[in-house]
Amino acid sequence: MKKVSFLLALLTTVFFVSCEGPAGPPGPPGFDGFDGLDGQDGINILGQVLEIEGSFTFDNDYSLFYEFPNTVEVFESDLILVYILWEQFEDTDGQLVDVWRLLPQTRILNQGLLQYNYDHTFFDVSIFLESDFDLGTLAPADTDNQVFRIGIVPADFAQGSRFDRSNLQQVMELLNVEEESITRQKLN
Repeated sequence: MKKVSFLLALLTTVFFVSCEGPAGPPGPPGFDGFDGLDGQDGINILGQVLEIEGSFTFDNDYSLFYEFPNTVEVFESDLILVYILWEQFEDTDGQLVDVWRLLPQTRILNQGLLQYNYDHTFFDVSIFLESDFDLGTLAPADTDNQVFRIGIVPADFAQGSRFDRSNLQQVMELLNVEEESITRQKLN
């Protein structure tokens, strides 16, 4: 009899514990927040491609210095790539085609080895010549009116994507940069 009473009590307890009643009334509504003022437009944090042109001279120690404008934000983790306009040729339609090479680039000259190289911070880029001979003996074609493109690739793109860094066109496609949108500046 004790077993039957115990079983009956256990079933009754389970029945009452498992029952649900109607939902209670909803709680009071919360307070609405205040609308803030619209802020100023931010700066571009996506990747960019910039173009600079300058001449390497004795006076500038055979280096070109370019400080990023305030409209371009560069983070320490971003990938900075610099390309030199190596040559141009005419295609079958008579259009000029640019050939870009990723720095550093080395040329073998009669005087010795010449290297176009660069370094950067998140504030600026310095493009410079290195050689094992007197840079004053260089021909104007190697020093005057040199054109460079600087690609700023955000760290997320640089780490998360597989792309050929030596291919400027592929970098521009990755960053969704059109030729017309490239900012150009002549130095000196």
